[in-house]
Amino acid sequence: MRDKRMTLKEAVSQFVKDGDNVGIAGFVNVRQPVATCHEMVRQGFKDLTLSFQSAGLGPEILAGAMILDPNKFSVKRIELAYWAHEAFGLSPAWRYLAERGMLEIEDWSNYNMSARFKAGAMGLPFIPTRSPLGGDIKNCSRTKIIDCPFTERPIGLLPASNPDVAIVHVQAADKYGNCIIRGTDCTCAEIAMASAHTIVTCEQLVSHELLTSNPKDVMIPFAAVDAVVEVPYGAYPGACRRHYWFDGDHTRKFLACIAPMCKGGAPDALQAYYDEYIYGVENFGEFLQKIGVNQLLAVKAAEAHHCERLA
Repeated sequence: MRDKRMTLKEAVSQFVKDGDNVGIAGFVNVRQPVATCHEMVRQGFKDLTLSFQSAGLGPEILAGAMILDPNKFSVKRIELAYWAHEAFGLSPAWRYLAERGMLEIEDWSNYNMSARFKAGAMGLPFIPTRSPLGGDIKNCSRTKIIDCPFTERPIGLLPASNPDVAIVHVQAADKYGNCIIRGTDCTCAEIAMASAHTIVTCEQLVSHELLTSNPKDVMIPFAAVDAVVEVPYGAYPGACRRHYWFDGDHTRKFLACIAPMCKGGAPDALQAYYDEYIYGVENFGEFLQKIGVNQLLAVKAAEAHHCERLA
């Protein structure tokens, strides 16, 4: 174990490279690594592959940068199950890039992408499953169908997913990279352990003794993590269980900057958004200052109210 604390700028600069396969953790807009995506956009990368199970704000932010200037930031391929925003609608950035043939797309189901990350985490080159046999996934992916050597029944083989770098946001971590996830755990542990490097942002950086006081709470072990960055509200405007609820207004504001471009609209609103909230700030803390303490307290209170209703 070693101290892996660093700034987000340092972590992204050290572990993300042009042409990398980037694994995006979280589920739809819960615990999306938004702060890390902001920093990636500021630094600019080319020809990335994005691999995720179900994601929304993370790939949307990266794709928005590509729409504005593909010479500064670009994604060449996505391997995914779902890219949208549930209550806030489908992804306009994906629609824009796909309709213009700007992306390679490999379509999987949620289960299949999770299985691929599981294979990567286990160090296996592939994993057998019957899931692709029940639909068209086998026709739009690299699934291989063989006769099982034990049962002689057809079985699908899915290639392991081994990203070059995973970007993950969690509720708590220690300086060594042990992580606690509350609420939906998604496929975050598998993505982290399947990747060559992992950047973790956390709501709270806590002592090793406190974090490991109940070892069963450790969802991602230190050995899978290369960088730890404390970034409160690091998934905003998405949600982070026990910390803050979705900011629907800001999410809709962001998506509304992209949607008109799918119909040939000008990029002015999108450019203004990035100039104000991403390119125009030095770090995620400055982005949050633009949001304002009242709004951040409001989404925090909304999560507290939601938790009370569940209780």
